[in-house]
Amino acid sequence: MRIKPADQRCRRDDDDPRAGSLWLRGGLIALGVSFIAFVVLLPLLAIFAEAFSKGWNTYWTAISSREARSAIGLTLLAAGIAVPLNVVFGVLAAWAITKFEFRGKQLLGTLIDLPVSISPVVGGLLFVLLYGAHGWLGPWLERHNLQIIFAAPGVVLATIFVTLPFVVRELVPLMQLQGTDDEEAAYSLGATGWQMFRRVTLPNVRWAWLYGVILCNARAMGEFGAASVVSGSIRGKTVTLPLHIEILFNDYNAAGAFACATLLTLTAGITLALKAWAESRGAAAGNGRRSGGLIRNAGGGAAVRR
Repeated sequence: MRIKPADQRCRRDDDDPRAGSLWLRGGLIALGVSFIAFVVLLPLLAIFAEAFSKGWNTYWTAISSREARSAIGLTLLAAGIAVPLNVVFGVLAAWAITKFEFRGKQLLGTLIDLPVSISPVVGGLLFVLLYGAHGWLGPWLERHNLQIIFAAPGVVLATIFVTLPFVVRELVPLMQLQGTDDEEAAYSLGATGWQMFRRVTLPNVRWAWLYGVILCNARAMGEFGAASVVSGSIRGKTVTLPLHIEILFNDYNAAGAFACATLLTLTAGITLALKAWAESRGAAAGNGRRSGGLIRNAGGGAAVRR
């Protein structure tokens, strides 16, 4: 029996695998959008709706109270100390891990990953065990009239601990991918170690470095678990902004809690915008380096750099 051309076209349309892939793609996109809407967008809208549910005056009173200003100040202080210290340590540690061979290299990498491998609450308990009144160093600190636990220094130490891996883990993969060719070339031309680090290593990883700084700062601003253990939640003294939100919520002050939560939400939005910008610039820089590498290879190893 001869099949007519129209029947052939219908059969081809029915058997076309692209039609099934379109339905599958559309279903997956709808599922993903629905999931994000219910899990992320609706809670974000609820935060702002509840924060302004009792009017602007209530909102402003909640975020400008003495306790709120103290919590914001301590949060900024902890982040302002933890982020620069972790940036310096992260760059130096990543440089040592990727550019040199030494004993204990694997142990150093394991210790750097420790804060993300254990609960932040456990990290806070480690500091209590070490610096608490009955801890290993507690009697010595007490004799010298120094207090770390249940004081601002303990919050800063806890923040440094939980944000330790972020800069390192952004730099190490990129440095390993780049290898040591540029540093060896600089060394053969007479550059010192500091000159290699400042003029060769840092410029090649500046966007990954910035990306790690953004993530480190976001984690520092939102730290809760370890800070709740070492701070003692003393209002107006050792309470960070996340802890202040919890205290307000436990006091049945939902409007005040959500008002302060909007500050962290806005911080998260700024962080995401900076993260996207750093990723785009890093991708553009990576394309430029690859293009420059092709030109150098085509030129027989000539030192052409874009």
